[in-house]
Amino acid sequence: MEGMEDGTVMVVIGIATTGCVFLMVTLWLTRKNGLRARIDELSQDPTVTSTESGSGSGGSSGKRSNSRSKNKEEKAKAALIDRVMQAGLYRPQMLAVYQVVRLLLSLVPGVLTFMAFQSSMLSLNWALVVGVGSCLFGILAPSLWLDYKKSCRQTMLRRALPDALDVIIICVEAGLSVQAAMAKVSRELSSVHPLLAAEMMICQREMQLGASAGEALNRLSQRFDLAEMRSLASVISQAERFGASIISALRVHAQTLREKRFQRAEELAQKASVKLVFPTIAFIFPALFVVLAGPAVVRIFGMFDKMGP
Repeated sequence: MEGMEDGTVMVVIGIATTGCVFLMVTLWLTRKNGLRARIDELSQDPTVTSTESGSGSGGSSGKRSNSRSKNKEEKAKAALIDRVMQAGLYRPQMLAVYQVVRLLLSLVPGVLTFMAFQSSMLSLNWALVVGVGSCLFGILAPSLWLDYKKSCRQTMLRRALPDALDVIIICVEAGLSVQAAMAKVSRELSSVHPLLAAEMMICQREMQLGASAGEALNRLSQRFDLAEMRSLASVISQAERFGASIISALRVHAQTLREKRFQRAEELAQKASVKLVFPTIAFIFPALFVVLAGPAVVRIFGMFDKMGP
């Protein structure tokens, strides 16, 4: 019996290892095939494509369906890349790491549940429930973690943006350029708002490479998916395009952001009274009931004891 269990464990470990190796090879081949297809598409002769498109309706419809499926896959991959980037994972290999972790989290609990079932630690029904539930959790948990990281980054940037705009306004009024003002923000606010300071440093490097302030801030808004940052990028882009005063535009935008922050704080304060109802009912009321009604209950039981035979 022990030999059979050892053999089962070795088979499961071998299957899991083979699956991981197969996943890595598939990801590598997919990347190579995508690069080769892109090179072939760029190097293809446009006359050949035009003649091929006019050769027949069946071939054109097949090519259209293939192109639509490729476009859907590219859009899904681009959306996943944006989500990973918005969660603060900027390194190129993070997408592959995310997919591998998600696959492992969906496969490993099933393998462990199967091993527990083989060792008679779980019945068949419980093994199915635990295996399916853990696999679903492994599939959904990385996506929920990305959303949580994105929400935390957005909250931190919302809190830091009005202060950064105040510093930028002071620097621009003193005669500095927008690029020098961003460098000043990245130095002065590094201890208070380190996330915003790091992002401003990235914007400064992009401006040194030739991008304008509006383009750099627009890329920053894409990295955070934040409406306030998109509006700031549009304000600076319009000021640069039409030659308007950037100081007045930044001042109005900073005042708007500060008012939104104050309104958001008031909203959270109004929600606090409603949220306190549930812990009050669940924890405070039972304790008060025990303290207030406990002596009366003790006296009532004492009276019943005296009245009894």
